[in-house]
Amino acid sequence: MARVAIVTGGTRGIGKAISLALKAEGRTVVANYGGNDDAARAFSDEHGIAVYRWDVGDHHACIDGCIRVTEDVGPVDIVVNNAGITRDGTLARMSYDDWHDVMRINLGGCFNMAKACFPGMVERGWGRIVNIGSINGQAGQYGQVNYAAAKSGIHGFTKALAQEGAKKGVTVNAIAPGYIDTDMVAAVPAPVLEKIVAKIPVGRLGQATEIARGVVFLTSDDGGFVTGSTLSINGGQHMY
Repeated sequence: MARVAIVTGGTRGIGKAISLALKAEGRTVVANYGGNDDAARAFSDEHGIAVYRWDVGDHHACIDGCIRVTEDVGPVDIVVNNAGITRDGTLARMSYDDWHDVMRINLGGCFNMAKACFPGMVERGWGRIVNIGSINGQAGQYGQVNYAAAKSGIHGFTKALAQEGAKKGVTVNAIAPGYIDTDMVAAVPAPVLEKIVAKIPVGRLGQATEIARGVVFLTSDDGGFVTGSTLSINGGQHMY
């Protein structure tokens, strides 16, 4: 029986690429989304992937959503915590809501989804959680104290939870993408984007499919000896 995978934020951008890559590997994929019904419906119709709407920053919505997935599709074996938002601005201009919303969704979503699915993985003796962090959670970024803090928190969350799952057949890893050619990055003004690319040693933006291939490995049986790790896929922009 195919393993069931939930990808949060799984209908667009990096999440879409991850959903499609996992489906190509024979997983039964469920794509969670937060609000764009039309885009989610179009994605589902085109790719034959079930979509479920809930706010990953809402604890009870995650619990209820994962129960629905289990009832409809089967027990959840793989969780990819990809959903995230930005509310950029310097600290002087950042409101508490800007801070709280990013922490609630980007970091809180990882806790909520793990809380919903990790116990079942432990009980069944097999599971994979991959949390999508960011180069800006590793190196920091001007005007992103909220986003950088949330993504940095994801990396710590990953290492701690990995220790709880290691002897139970459950691995927990993170991927820290650099600048990827998504709609979000495409919206950056051209002069700014040129400066960003100039700092990437390989001389280009990454592709969402390159992140997806990392997820495929980490969620495979072959990835069972990798846990508590952060895989940096950033074209050499940040090395440590």
